[in-house]
Order: sequence, then C-alpha cells, then structure tokens
Amino acid sequence: MNSPKGMGKGALRLAPWLAGGLLALVATGLAMRHAARVQLEADAQHAALHWAAFARDSVPDLDRALAGGGFTPEALAQLNRLRQAGEVFRFKLFDAAGRNLLVSDDLQPAGQAAPPASTPAPATAPNAHDDASLREVLRSGRPQVALRRETRADRPPVYSEAYVAVQRAGRVLGAVEVYVDQTARAQRIDAAFRKVALAVTLALTALGAFGAWHWGRRARREREAEERMRYLAQHDVLTGTLNRARFREALERAEARAREGGAGFAVLSIDIHGFKDVNDTLGHAAGDELLRAVALRLRDTVRELDLVARLGGDEFAVLQAGVAAPEEVSRLGQRIVDALGLPYEIAGQPLHAAASVGAALYGHDGSGHDELLHKADQALRRAKASRRASFSFYDAVLDEKLQGRRAIVRDLRHALYAGELHLHFQPLYERDGATLGGYEALVRWHHPQRGPVSPAEFIPLAEESGLIEDLGTWVLARACEVAATWPPSLSLSVNLSAAQFRRGDELVGVVGACLEAAGLPAHRLELEITESLLMGNTEAVVQTLHRLTATGVRIVMDDFGTGYSSLAYLWRFPFDKVKIDRAFTQHLGQDPKVDLIVRSIVSLAHSLNIRVNAEGVETPAQMRCLQDHGCDELQGFLLGRPSPAAQLRHEGAPEEASAPRLPRAATDFAPLPPSTLPTPWAVTKPQRV
Repeated sequence: MNSPKGMGKGALRLAPWLAGGLLALVATGLAMRHAARVQLEADAQHAALHWAAFARDSVPDLDRALAGGGFTPEALAQLNRLRQAGEVFRFKLFDAAGRNLLVSDDLQPAGQAAPPASTPAPATAPNAHDDASLREVLRSGRPQVALRRETRADRPPVYSEAYVAVQRAGRVLGAVEVYVDQTARAQRIDAAFRKVALAVTLALTALGAFGAWHWGRRARREREAEERMRYLAQHDVLTGTLNRARFREALERAEARAREGGAGFAVLSIDIHGFKDVNDTLGHAAGDELLRAVALRLRDTVRELDLVARLGGDEFAVLQAGVAAPEEVSRLGQRIVDALGLPYEIAGQPLHAAASVGAALYGHDGSGHDELLHKADQALRRAKASRRASFSFYDAVLDEKLQGRRAIVRDLRHALYAGELHLHFQPLYERDGATLGGYEALVRWHHPQRGPVSPAEFIPLAEESGLIEDLGTWVLARACEVAATWPPSLSLSVNLSAAQFRRGDELVGVVGACLEAAGLPAHRLELEITESLLMGNTEAVVQTLHRLTATGVRIVMDDFGTGYSSLAYLWRFPFDKVKIDRAFTQHLGQDPKVDLIVRSIVSLAHSLNIRVNAEGVETPAQMRCLQDHGCDELQGFLLGRPSPAAQLRHEGAPEEASAPRLPRAATDFAPLPPSTLPTPWAVTKPQRV
C-alpha cells in the first residue's frame, strides 16, 4: 500500500506532466494558427503573382498606362474582365512612384456600355499612396502579403492583400494590390487543423491517463530501485556478501560497542589458493562461479551474528562477533579452512581449492578496526607462508620482520637514485683456466648503517616492489659503459630476470640503447636468462629472444639442469651457451651420477653447437673434472672473485691492451640519471653473491 508521502511525491512528479500537456495543447494550437496563416499568405502571394503576370501580358498598353499615359478602352475592358479572375475580387494599380492609377471598384460593371473605342480613357488624377508595404515592393520587387479577417459586408470573411510588382525585363513598372478571397481555403485548412488538434488532444489525454497509471507503477519500481541501490552500495555484486566499505562500517560499530563494554570480536582474513589458476585455465566465468561457491560456504559456516565480506579479488573477511576467548576464533578459523578445502564442481568438472585464514583479536592484537584489518592480513601471510590451507593468529614478530623489509625497500630506492650501488665483475676463463674470456656483471650494495647487503636479500625485494626494472636498467647501462673500456676480445655477461619480458619489444629497445650509448659492439654482450622465464609465456619469450639475437647479442641459459624441462628449450631456441649450475660443480668427483650428468650436458650441448660454462669452480679437482668433461668456460672463486671495475687487470686476455680506468664514481657509484632509455628492465638475479 502506498504511503501518503509516496502518493504526494507521485502527485508532485505528475504535476509537471499535466502542466506540460496543457502547454503542449496551447503550443499546438498556436503552431497550427501560425501554420495556417503562413499557408494562406503563401497561397495569396502565389495567386497575386499569377494575376499580376497575367495582367502584364494580357492588358494592352499596360506599360504606357503605368508610365502615366492613361488606360485605353481595350485595357479597361481587359482589366474589367480580370476583376473576378479566380479568387481575386479586387485590385489596385500603382505607378512606379506609388501613385494610385486605378481601383477595380471604378471599372465599368459587366453588361454596361464601354467607352468609345476611338477615345482613349482619360487617366484619372493619380493619388499619392503612402504605404510602407507598397514602397518596399516598388523598391525591392519582392511581394508583400497581409492576411485579413473582417466582418464587412463588402469583403469576404478571410482574404489577403498582396502587393506585387509589375516587372518587365527586370525593371519595376509599377505595382498591383491584389485582394484574394481565401475564405474557402481557410475553412479547409481550419477543418484539417481542427482534426489534428482533436487528435493531439486525444493523444495527450490518453497519455495523461496512461501517466496517472504509470506513476503508481513507477513509484513502486523506484522504491525497489532505491532498495536495490542501497543493497549494491553495501554488498558485493558477484557474491552477495558485504563489500569493503560496508565491512569497515560494521567493524567501526563493533569497535564502538566493545569500547562501551560490549562483547569482543575478531577479524578473520581469508585467501583462496589457486584462484588465479582457475581464471587462467577455465576462464573468468569459472572464477566467478568459484567465488560465489566460496561465499556460500562461508555464510553456511559462520553464525547468523557474524558477517562475511569480499574485500576484492579472492580476498574474503569475516567479522566474528561475541568472542569471549581466542579458542572460539581458532575453532571458526579451522572450520573455514575445512569447509573451503572440500571439492567444488566448477564449470561441470571437479575442482580442489584450499584457503588460508589469518585472525586478529580485538583487545589482544589491536583496538582499532584499521589495525585489526592490517594484523589479520599479516596473520594470513604467516598462515600462507607456513603451509598450505592453514589457520594462524597474528604474530608481532612477523610484523616487525615485514616492517624491516619495507625499510629495506625504502632504502634501496634511495640507494638506486643516490649512487650507493656499485658493480663487481667476476672473470670468465676458457677451458685452460688461464685465458680470460670476459666478465659477469654483479650488483653490490653497501648500506650506510647496515653495511653490505646481500643480493639474495635485496634483489627479491626489488622484484616485489617494482624497483627491479629501474635497477636492471642501471646495471645494464653501467656494465656496458665499463665493458667498452676493456680489450676488444673480452665479453660482458649480464643477467636478466623475468621482469624484463613483461614488454618484450621494449626490452629490445633498452638493450640497443644501452649498447649504443656505451659504444659497445653487440657481439660482446651476453644476456643470461633462467629456465623459469621460459616456463611463463614460452612463445612470447622465444620471439623476444629471436629479436635480441637479431641485434647481435648472445643468449645464455643460466643454471642449466636444475629446471623441469631444460632439454625441451634447447631445440626451441638456439642458445649460444648454457651454464651448468653450481650444484653439479660442487659434487663433481664425489658422486659418479653427477659426473655422468655433466658429461652428458657437455656432449649434448656440443652436438647442438652450444658452448658450456661451469659455475662455482672452487677447487683444482673440480676444474680438472670439468676440463676432462670438455667444458668450454670456467667460473668460480678458484679463478677469480668478483671485483670492482677499477681493480680489474685483464690478466690472461688474448689481446693485452692498456685500457683507461674509469673513475670509481663514474663506474661503480654513479646514481641513476633521469631515464633517456626505454622502459627499464631487470638485469640481475638473486643467486649471484
């Protein structure tokens, strides 16, 4: 039942429609009257023009009469015949000066004797006629029409007075004022317009009646839409759970109640494992179906007074109300883990998806809703890091560790742009262990307070924070500058991380720009990639590698033998060199199976015309084994440790040359300048220490 307030709102909304309908009726009437007037004036103008043209061509000596020579009997007779031509019932003739020469009322009525033919009709004394319309017609030659509606006995009810110029050869000889009877035409037009007005009135009346019915229906729909809008403003559209904003409001209310002595509460943060894989393999529709199934299970698992929300993506949260002890939170968290770990049926096929849950308890882990959300998220991270599908409370030690990681990222960003990073270069020797072939560039960081920071610590943080692209560009550019000062026989090896291949075309541009800026020939640069890079998007990566090879640089597969399908990639892309992982080098001579594997790698690579490098050579026995197996290149602490560019002597280089040393500030500690290169890319990897 509609409320009086709602009915009043409906009436107020209907009022403009009613007013609009009345205005439309009035406007329609005025428009029709105007259209009728315009039509009648146009018809009168047409009739007057036609009459004037006929008079000009049929009245004898009309030109002489208009020039003041008087009307001949023949002219008067013809004009007398024209006085009732068509709809014209009266006319006046004027000369070029606007003087009235003749009025049709003065002509001899039909049936009376005409003046003698031999005696020209005397010209009547012209009368001055001061009429603005007449003057305009005589000046411009354009007709002027005025519609009249009168009740005089000697005039029709509706007629038009039309001034029309009498012209010959473009010259205005005079003018004629033609009176056109339009009574019948006006009646026809009025009748037609009355029918239109009736139709419009009926249509507007029907529309008004329909509007009165429609407004009641629309009012109900508006109320439903308002309720729907309120629902959408507070709930997630996909799952029907609370959205982030509504969940925060619920947390604020729970916090206020707890501060006033009410029951405690807990916040549980939930993450679905493998959700991205479902989206990638089965499609987004399947991912949405999984999220709806998760939301349904969460609502079935919690109590009625608990609240479930979707914070975004595959992140859910639960507000557990009325918590008296941590054990209650632990039991709910484990129920959620168990419930979400049961099999699903998505897109018509069975699917297994697990979930991790982290919880923060009000009054124990924090007292503010923002703080509790943050700590529940940290607890979730701890649960995900410990094992798959587990529950964890917030741990303050973990938060301190994360704060430390964020501080390192902040300091690394400062170090990158303040010149606190520098490069070391580890030598690469040929099989004989004496001939220097080149160097591998490695980045180092000496923190002002912490001292040396291991690449194994700051490189992963750079990748997580997005700094790896800027860091990689700096390493590649600086390494190319240093290598350009070496003897021409020495090569430069630079590591690339998976971040570089996010936009493969720009990677090719970055490499080319670094080589051009340093003046380093492309064949002296080796780019090392790991097998994990190829496992992501093989076709796109292989295409990028081919474009890099086309520039002249050489491609090296690093850590060969440690992945899942190293052999499969050797035939898909023509690598110039593979590097045997140090894990194999360290066990040479200790395990016959390792020797067999290394010998097989070398034999396979040589059969494909690929050179082999062995990393981690630390003992003479390891070097002898690698030499016996036919390894082409050796690298390790036994042969040389990473050193700054200023300390390189290039001993053993095939072409000894005294290369100028670059200043330390220019090679090792130069800050990252405003980028003049394409989008930066990562060129380091964490395992290099």
